[in-house]
Amino acid sequence: MFQRKPSRFRHKPNGRGRRIHNGGSDHNRLRSNSFSNNQKRSNFRNNQSAEKLLEKYSTLAKEASTSGDKTLSENYLQHADHYARVVNEKNNRLSNQVNNKIIDVKTVDNKIETEKSKV
Repeated sequence: MFQRKPSRFRHKPNGRGRRIHNGGSDHNRLRSNSFSNNQKRSNFRNNQSAEKLLEKYSTLAKEASTSGDKTLSENYLQHADHYARVVNEKNNRLSNQVNNKIIDVKTVDNKIETEKSKV
């Protein structure tokens, strides 16, 4: 039957074993990644705006459709649909904020007028 090696032989002696530095607090620091060119480690998020991504995926969907790949075209269209919803939600939020500010300004103006009429 298979016998395990003693624990002192499990870890390689090249420095990649379990070592404790500075009382174990060394594992909390961020390590630099020499392959990332000073970028974040989790760089899966796209840095482009939703409008640009909508345009990008719409264009890719048209190109895939003209090349005859229906599956890829549908995939790109689903991405474009997602970003279209994001853009619409952002525009709705902005218009609601503008409307709320206009209403707030009108109520402040009304309060000022009522105070002036009392004086």
